[in-house]
Amino acid sequence: MEKRNQSSATEFLLLGFSSHLDQQTLLFFVFLTMYTIILLGNLTIFFIIRIDPRLHTPMYFFLSILACVDICFTSMTLPKLLVDLMSVIKTISFSACITQLHFFLSFGNMDSFLLGIMGFDRYMAICHPLHYARVMRQRVCILLVVCAWVIVSLHSSIHSVLASKLYYCDSNEIHHYFCDLPPLLKLSCSDTTINELVLFTETTVILLTPLLCILISYGRITSVILKIKTSDGRKKAFSTCVSHLTSTILFYGPVLFTYIRPSSAYSLDNDIGISVMYSMVTSMLNPFVYSIRNNDVKDAFRKLRANMQGHQ
Repeated sequence: MEKRNQSSATEFLLLGFSSHLDQQTLLFFVFLTMYTIILLGNLTIFFIIRIDPRLHTPMYFFLSILACVDICFTSMTLPKLLVDLMSVIKTISFSACITQLHFFLSFGNMDSFLLGIMGFDRYMAICHPLHYARVMRQRVCILLVVCAWVIVSLHSSIHSVLASKLYYCDSNEIHHYFCDLPPLLKLSCSDTTINELVLFTETTVILLTPLLCILISYGRITSVILKIKTSDGRKKAFSTCVSHLTSTILFYGPVLFTYIRPSSAYSLDNDIGISVMYSMVTSMLNPFVYSIRNNDVKDAFRKLRANMQGHQ
């Protein structure tokens, strides 16, 4: 039997929005606006938390890390998409494609783990307030983030290596705007049974472990909140969780639909819209979700703005 190379393709053609050629300029400005909002919003959240001593708590530490991860997450796809929307030939090299896949999965799953850690943080703050400062000390918070990054990096490496060993024989056209696993598996003419098995089982564990942590945490939180006698007390306790719950729903809904299913179910139009939701829209909305109902963040922002105006 003739020995095949790792891949017959030296580059791929990204066809994500090729069906909207007459709207390329409009799409460019829409996504450019979204990317600008993502950068400004998340950088603002990060610097406000770093500058204001009142926000130097575990909850805001994790939020500042989430803001950084959201910037990196969207930066894996949006700059390339903006270039492609203004280009006639929308190509990406094989090595760049695998690299994009690796870091997209890394930062995307880091989002998932951070949401899980933030859920545990809320559980400790509400259900065990007397032990909160001891358990969620700075060293523990940093260790949780580092462990999460190691896990997601190993996870991404597994999928990247497996994808790089596939054989792409008939076509190099990826029906997506970035190198994601489902369209790559659909494109390959190799046997992708192992890839799909790993995608379904290992990705299910990686995605559902933080989600399970969130569900268990909020089950306990709800039980404690219902025992609070005053309505004001219940409202105050629950208000600290609303932003995190909103962010979790926005992220997990489309992600679970995309990755926990066979690649044969991949659909160009539907999946591109869903990918935009979890890879762009969620990162764009997070700064607003965590600031609109958060008096601490709003007070810190007003203080920062007043200081900036005072220096002018």
